[in-house]
Amino acid sequence: MPDAHDVTTMLASLRDGDRAAVDALFSLLYDELRRTARRQLAVRGDAHTLGTTVVVHEVYLKLQGARTLSLEDRGHFLALAARAMRQVLVDHARARLADKRGGGARPTLL
Repeated sequence: MPDAHDVTTMLASLRDGDRAAVDALFSLLYDELRRTARRQLAVRGDAHTLGTTVVVHEVYLKLQGARTLSLEDRGHFLALAARAMRQVLVDHARARLADKRGGGARPTLL
């Protein structure tokens, strides 16, 4: 488990506008984020074809692209990451269902 002081320092850097702090946070908390992703996937059953690594990386991209991140503490960051994981899984499920229904293909007139 990473040192709480390191995480707090990274969060303070992030609040000050240091976008590289997201990289450092993910490095520090990567194992914990993977455990969270594994739990999220287990709750949703076999419906998802995504793996834990893909989910964590999608969350990284989502948070890296956020305009502002004002996080109070480690728990706040992990809660935000868990919420982003759920969004990634929901978006993936929606895309799979859309593909099942034709994926935007135009109907052919007879």
